[in-house]
Formats: sequence, C-alpha cells, structure tokens
Amino acid sequence: MQGALSETPQAGDLEKTLMKAQHITPPIALTIAGSDSGGGAGIQADLRAFMAFRVHGCSALTCVTAQNTCGVLRVDPMPPEGLEAQLRAVQSDLAVEALKTGMLLNTELIQTTAELLGGWNIPKVIDPVMVSRTGAVLLEDSAIAALRRDLLPLATLLTPNRHEARLLSGHELSDDSDMEKAAAVIHAQGPAAVLIKSGSDQSQGGRDLLFDGEPRWLEGHWVETPHSHGTGCTLSAAITAGLARGQQLEPAIEAARTYVKRGLGKALAIGQGQGPICHWAASEDKKEIT
Repeated sequence: MQGALSETPQAGDLEKTLMKAQHITPPIALTIAGSDSGGGAGIQADLRAFMAFRVHGCSALTCVTAQNTCGVLRVDPMPPEGLEAQLRAVQSDLAVEALKTGMLLNTELIQTTAELLGGWNIPKVIDPVMVSRTGAVLLEDSAIAALRRDLLPLATLLTPNRHEARLLSGHELSDDSDMEKAAAVIHAQGPAAVLIKSGSDQSQGGRDLLFDGEPRWLEGHWVETPHSHGTGCTLSAAITAGLARGQQLEPAIEAARTYVKRGLGKALAIGQGQGPICHWAASEDKKEIT
C-alpha cells in the first residue's frame, strides 16, 4: 500500500531493544507457616521481611486463616501430605540456607515438619505460634507435647512471646528473675538458644531476653502504637533472613529487632482493628539492610 511504513524491524533496531540480564544468586530462606488473608502476619509478613533483607523467600503453607485486622475468623489446616509435598519440592531444588516455622496448629503438621527438618542441616528458627493477639487458638492443646518433643530440639533459636514462654515453661513471668528461670527451663528442652520477646508488655520497655546457657538482656525502646500486627512473625523471619545471609545469631537478632522497631514506628493504620507494621520503613529511612 502506497505510503505504508515497513513493520519489519531492522537488525540495528533489535540490538537497541535487547537488554542482557544480569543474573544474581541471592540467599534463600524458607517459611513454614500459615496464611493471613489480611496480609499482616503469617507467610505474607515473612516473605516481605525476607525481601527487605534481599533474601529470596520460599514458603510451605500449613494453614489458611480467614482473618483481618479485627481477628481470626476461621482456620483450615493443610493436609499433612500437602505440607510434605511442598517441603519436598523446595528441598529437592532450592539451596535453602535458613528456615523458620510459624503456625503449625496440630500434632500431624508438627510431626510432618519435624520429620523433614531433621535431615536439613541449616539454621532453624522456631516461632511457637500458639495464640493470636485476639485470643484465637493457633496451636491445639494436644499439639504442645509434640512441639516440645519433636521441634524444640531442632531449633537454632526459639522465639516465644511471654505467654508462650509461660506455657512452655510452666512458670509465671512476673519479673526478670521469672523470665530467666523460664528461659532456662525452655532451653533445657532442646533449643540451642531462646529469645523471649517482651511483645506488648510495656513495662519491659522493649527489652528481650536471649538465653543460650546464660541470660542476656537485649535493651530496646518501647514504640507506642496500636498497630503491631505481625511483629512476632516479622521478627523471626528477619532473624532467619540474617542467618541465611551468613550472619551469626546475635547480629541477626539485633538487625531483626531494629527492622521491627522501624516498622512499628511507621505502622500501617489500615482496617478497623490492629494494623500491621510497615515493611518498607527501613528503605524510607534510607538505611540499607547490610
């Protein structure tokens, strides 16, 4: 047709439009946890934290929760065979360098997880998710024995909050001495180290207790906000990311605590209840994750 332009690109034009990829091989971390439909906790928070630390995140889903900022409405567990298939798929192909567990809900899922993790010689952060912030049961009573027996001995680090530490130790946590005793009791059950988080206890002023045979108090500061959904998941995921990057345990813990504090400082006021922490707060502060 007269006046029509040729639509066939010339060789020189093709060269201008092609860009050669610069492939990278990042560290890989795995989260074994439940899904939060509200996006504030669970694998959603874990994968955001992994990415913030420049770690590729893999996931194995244990449960699907129907929840939002106001609470957990329903929990549906994954069949153990489905969890096993996910873990074997990741393990057979990807060089995972550290992993974490979150919500496991029942004995069958704990046993399935423990059986496969036993042969995985990498750092393991076990977050013993038992009860949600609104009181929803996230670990059945019958599964607590399986958690103690099968998972705690595999843990590089166990990260209970104060309520979970009380359940696992049988001790009331009224003061620093009680927390140290509880940490020692939990440590004797097998984990290489225990980090008891102060969580929502304002009287602790943001301090956490690390115990690996000796108690060490990690100082911090309290961030006043009603929006703290997902802090426990995020902390354990950020520690896992640091371990995947080759950090030693204590530097990984400190970097993760800083990350969570920044996230709380710019927490998201979304929904009608407790919003989640902000995962891009660190980049907004223009402080690189190293």
